[in-house]
Amino acid sequence: MPTMTIVSCKIMQDEIVWILENDPAIDEIIVVDNENIGEFVEKLDRTNIIYTTLPLGDISPVCEAENGSKYTVLIYLMELGLHRSPKELKKKVYETVEVLAPYSSGILLFYGLCGNVLGNIEKDFAASSLSCPVHILKDNKDRIVDDCIGATVGGVDNYLKILKSVSDAGTYLFTPMYSKGWRELLDINSRLHGDPDKALQMMKKTHEMIGYKRVAKINTGLTYTENFDEAIQEFAEIFDFEILEFNNGNQKIFEDCYQQLKAQIKA
Repeated sequence: MPTMTIVSCKIMQDEIVWILENDPAIDEIIVVDNENIGEFVEKLDRTNIIYTTLPLGDISPVCEAENGSKYTVLIYLMELGLHRSPKELKKKVYETVEVLAPYSSGILLFYGLCGNVLGNIEKDFAASSLSCPVHILKDNKDRIVDDCIGATVGGVDNYLKILKSVSDAGTYLFTPMYSKGWRELLDINSRLHGDPDKALQMMKKTHEMIGYKRVAKINTGLTYTENFDEAIQEFAEIFDFEILEFNNGNQKIFEDCYQQLKAQIKA
């Protein structure tokens, strides 16, 4: 059976939910059970999406036993903390692709360049012995997106426009999931010997020194992550930031890349 595997940073889980909700051709959804899926499966439940969770070790027999005409989407979510070490991020993504390739007809990475460590991943695996294609998120000019924000706003050109518009002062760009996951991404609870309050004060001083003054809300049109406004407001209050708002978010890159690989593996 054709099996599309999506390997994704946890921060792009809303875009995965949107794809699953809007593709009636999917016959089966399998979510690899790990420590990163809690919030994701809650969203699937709220959206009434039928799925199965399985440990990684149980995937192979299931995939091999299914009818050849069934179209399956396999989801593997990875932790946010990998972004703190680009070298470790690359290592873990490559290892995960190698593990999941035998069960996949094609693998789509919901990642961007991420510190320029994933720019060659398609070429690297095309030259390997993997039996399935590996694709990463690209814009309509075939350029790998920079990161999750770049993917959400439609690609390199739109991302550069936004960055240029806020270039007069340091500005955080928050999607709904970013607004909920920034503490985990920045490892706030573990820094300064596990003192989150001191870590936040140190961040505030650092912001003042380097000129960070704002947080920008990137509206994606998706509502799977709750309390987006409240999360943005909390972040702004912690660091005395101004709040900006952009309505540039959309699902075009995710949809286009998904449909391209889907067509390839079902051909």
